[in-house]
Amino acid sequence: MQEQKIAFYKGPAGGWGALNSVKNTLLHHDIALKGAKTLLSANQPDGFDCPGCAWPDRNHASTFEFCENGVKAVAAEATARRAGPELFARYSVRELAQQSDFWLEDQGRLTHPMVYDPASDHYQTIAWDDAFALIAQHLNALPSPDQAVFYTSGRASNEAAFLYQLFVREYGTNNFPDCSNMCHEPSGSAMREQIGVGKGTVTLADFEEADAIFIFGQNPGTNHPRMLGELREAHKRGARIVSFNPLRERGLERFADPQDKLEMATLGSSPISTHYFQLRVGGDLAALRGMLKHVLEQEAARGGVLDHGFIAEHTTGFEALAQSLQDEDWELLAQESGLSEAQMRAAADVYLGADKVIACWGMGITQHGHSVATIQMIMNLLLLRGHIGRPGAGPCPVRGHSNVQGDRSMGIWEKPPAALLDRLQEVYGFAPPRAHGMDTVEAIASMRDGQAQVFFALGGNFAAATPDTYETWKGLQRCALTVQVTTKLNRSHVVHGRQALLLPCLGRTEIDLQNGQPQGVTVEDSMSMVHLSMGMNPPASPHLLSEPAIVARLAHATLGARSRVDWLALLGDYALIRDEIAKVFSDFSDFNARVAVPGGFRLRNTASERIWATASGKASFHAHAVPVDTPTHRARERVRDQRVFTLLTTRSHDQYNTTIYGMDDRYRGVFGQRRVVFIHADDIRDLGLADGDWVNIRTVWDDGQPRQVDGFKLVAYDIPRGNLAAYYPETNPLVPLSAVAALAGTPTSKSIPVVLEPGQAPG
Repeated sequence: MQEQKIAFYKGPAGGWGALNSVKNTLLHHDIALKGAKTLLSANQPDGFDCPGCAWPDRNHASTFEFCENGVKAVAAEATARRAGPELFARYSVRELAQQSDFWLEDQGRLTHPMVYDPASDHYQTIAWDDAFALIAQHLNALPSPDQAVFYTSGRASNEAAFLYQLFVREYGTNNFPDCSNMCHEPSGSAMREQIGVGKGTVTLADFEEADAIFIFGQNPGTNHPRMLGELREAHKRGARIVSFNPLRERGLERFADPQDKLEMATLGSSPISTHYFQLRVGGDLAALRGMLKHVLEQEAARGGVLDHGFIAEHTTGFEALAQSLQDEDWELLAQESGLSEAQMRAAADVYLGADKVIACWGMGITQHGHSVATIQMIMNLLLLRGHIGRPGAGPCPVRGHSNVQGDRSMGIWEKPPAALLDRLQEVYGFAPPRAHGMDTVEAIASMRDGQAQVFFALGGNFAAATPDTYETWKGLQRCALTVQVTTKLNRSHVVHGRQALLLPCLGRTEIDLQNGQPQGVTVEDSMSMVHLSMGMNPPASPHLLSEPAIVARLAHATLGARSRVDWLALLGDYALIRDEIAKVFSDFSDFNARVAVPGGFRLRNTASERIWATASGKASFHAHAVPVDTPTHRARERVRDQRVFTLLTTRSHDQYNTTIYGMDDRYRGVFGQRRVVFIHADDIRDLGLADGDWVNIRTVWDDGQPRQVDGFKLVAYDIPRGNLAAYYPETNPLVPLSAVAALAGTPTSKSIPVVLEPGQAPG
């Protein structure tokens, strides 16, 4: 058993530690030689796209850009381990449910379609045709299509996502909860209202020109390691990099590039952030208001600070924003942000000293109740000096999973625009449903309340990724049928409906043969680049189907002769699917020819052209007050006899979303364990406890429902007082289903009011 210890890390992100981790990962999955060959095939014109994060490649036509977590994702998919019928014969579902999330995924690739047998409590093999017939039977027996839920993970390709939304809408519902609902939904909601586009406007080339890069609520060292290369180069040429994060994250401090021979040979490293502001959890909106207030004060004092020409020609709402900032109180800003007035002014001075500014953000911004308001304050900052629609500047929401942005481009959205539905009707001749469907939180509530009866997941790990874990599990277990399209075993497969199916699919690293010809799929990265991905490895099992094949065969089985689409004909050549995409989405016109160019093509972004697809035809400023009635504020009013903390949930470095690669979090100094809670040393002392003591964590919420997780080790850490951090999915049970972002519905997993009570080590 691996030793459990806390040993704080003093080295840079990347470097020899990353190379050693890669070696251990490849050896663990028994693919050292195969893995090295696979990695060399990634991101080449005839290779596959990394199945990890959505950060773009500097040169997509080159060999794999080294990324520790990308290697882990590739290795996990290309593993030599297999979870075949023998595994399911050996373990009942009850026994599998007792295993850890790491153990479940570590069994390897699924090899056969499986159906749950309630009599034996085991999964058993099932023929593909029988599996599709079973799903079709359930779907066609529902009194209403709206009693079915169709979840989508960001790992699905554009081709699979397009077929999926087309099938489900022809079936009759817009119930498309997806992983965007749990991560960057606030980014789209905020930006569409302000600039008419819900995507970032920058490209990698802009990072070469930016004078200042602001990073809000993001930890690229763990979540997007390749981004560190861009930040490193920007720092070297003199750009200012300003990070706002409650935790001291090593990847935002120093980085050693494993591909830099000199740096590796000399044990050198490069600094990343020039300024690091440790604000309180959720304090970003107050900090941004402080920065904006300073900018306007400087304009009043010396003039020439704002881009008045841009503001007059391209924006609305400036006067209301200016008035709200003029009346703002510095004391309130300092109290709610956790930063001093001097720190907020210093951050604003970096902004004022830069001709070209990029603002990046991640889920440290989006998973708060006031996330939409915070993002609109970031956008206000960019708009004041015209930092949108010109080189070296703009907003950069950094997405997570590799094609989460592409899925939304393909129409995976529970609130589809009327123009998309009109186009589907025009092209295919059926009337798509017009009523909005359910997002993730609404779908959980519907299943829990016995309304939704069929749950179908195109990838992902819904049972582990979602908030209010036990409520989610109740919902899944009350379904008549749950179906999981997947590559490996995970928690969602042991928390299932009365009937359940596991449908194993090809991974992105694997060769997809249709009619004897290898097929490529496309994905869209965080910067709207669309490119082909071609698998290189033999399939893990001859019984696997591709995601497009699973969707098309399910549509054929469910809709039958009443469908207006020849589903099976589209499978012979995925170029035919791309032709269909081009018929529906004008941005994908001439799709096959454009994506055949090495590196692919970039989708049009009207905001980057200073064309504002908004109601007014202009970009807009939005004034938002500092929130002083958050769940933590209210909890502290109700609970006077205990210290109320604000908890943020986070990933470890050995983790991607809910996939646990190992039990270490190297950069935070945690080894062999995950049930830890990071806390300021003075807060430990004030609780009368000691570093290393065990506690239980209990949510303070106003619905009276108990939410508690037990057996977490206190780890003294550099984090603002009154704040805590702990890993998900272990702490997802603490996130109430009703804790969602205003105007976006995203679970507020980064700002949960909790109390700590003495506990014991897990048995």
